[in-house]
Amino acid sequence: MRRIVRWALAMGALALSACEVTDTASLLVPHLKRSEIFGLVAGFGTTFAALPDLVSMLRRRSSKGMNPKMAAIMGVFQILWIYYGLLIASRPVILWNMIAVVVNLLTVVAYLRFARKDRSQPQENTGGRG
Repeated sequence: MRRIVRWALAMGALALSACEVTDTASLLVPHLKRSEIFGLVAGFGTTFAALPDLVSMLRRRSSKGMNPKMAAIMGVFQILWIYYGLLIASRPVILWNMIAVVVNLLTVVAYLRFARKDRSQPQENTGGRG
């Protein structure tokens, strides 16, 4: 984990340490600007950051340890990001936030489904006096 954090910090420092900031066409994909390439990469990371929680909840088939408020709050603000993306005509902002809204919606729906199931199951005895 430390290696990943160090790598992310180094890449962030490298990206921010440019001598001159110009938004030229990408060498890899000429019809996209460099800012759009960075936006696509950054959006990918933030969009799918919540995916491990959704996958683990689906595998466990339980809502234990999950808080749907975070996904719901993120979903609301991602809708605002979509509107902002439309205002500034930014394809990466619109695309990734639309996907993120779907991921967060799926997380909330899965939580509600599994929480209902968890409440209907009898609680296990934890060894205390009852």
